[in-house]
Amino acid sequence: MAAVALRSCRKGLSQIFTSGGVSALSTTYLKVDRRHKSTVQYASRPDLPKLAYRRVKGKTPGVVFLPGYGSNMNGQKGEALEEFCRSLGHSCLRFDYTGHGASEGVLAEGTIGTWKKDVLFVLDELAEGPQILVGSSIGGWLMLLAAIARPEKIAALVGISTAADHIVTSFNSLPLETRKEFEDKGEWMVPTKHSEEGFYKFNMDFLREAENHCVLQSPIPITCPVRLIHGLKDEDVPWHISMQVAERVLSPDVDVILRRHGQHRMSEKDDIKLMVYTIDDLIDKLTTMV
Repeated sequence: MAAVALRSCRKGLSQIFTSGGVSALSTTYLKVDRRHKSTVQYASRPDLPKLAYRRVKGKTPGVVFLPGYGSNMNGQKGEALEEFCRSLGHSCLRFDYTGHGASEGVLAEGTIGTWKKDVLFVLDELAEGPQILVGSSIGGWLMLLAAIARPEKIAALVGISTAADHIVTSFNSLPLETRKEFEDKGEWMVPTKHSEEGFYKFNMDFLREAENHCVLQSPIPITCPVRLIHGLKDEDVPWHISMQVAERVLSPDVDVILRRHGQHRMSEKDDIKLMVYTIDDLIDKLTTMV
């Protein structure tokens, strides 16, 4: 694991790397107490599908979790974040995008723009005060878009296997003849082990719409602290995308953390402990600055 300038933080977490590594971090935050787990609520929007969400109220900065494509708010990372925030008394909000999990809508009809609007709605209508956005995979792309659109609401960003522009650049990197075949078919089938079908299916309209939201061709106007965690064994989204994000954001406070054996979902215990440590460090930094 490579890390840049990880700072000390409260509760003795500053000793993590000198006393057994991140695996020495207490598992308190990883054990979700079902008795206190937040309940699912639904946010109504005029002429748009309802969004399912779970919220724990508390201090700011709060934490908002943005899951990956085809995933939902009830995964290990989302639940660990909620329990961690509850233990600190900070607010936590996690939700399902349109067409995902318990939210209304159809996944195949969604777009990057659709899910960006979902994130902005959550920030505008459900979250209170400044937030740390934690984005996983495509959620990492959406967190960048949200930070550009709502800079006043964002305290910091934590990307997990950030997939900024990835679906677009992957398609454009295919041989011309292969792209032409998919364009003639009207859809692109991407093999994956994260789907029951064994593939994700994207139509050409989805890809064309996604091009409107690409961020890596120019400097990214984000100035808040940014932390990017990525696994070197990620077979879905190459780790160099996190490096590209780090190079392009304008923030002077950017750390990239590479997990030598980390895979795409970053859901092993040590991965989640590192995520929790990173967020705790940011909360400490942000509250100390106030």
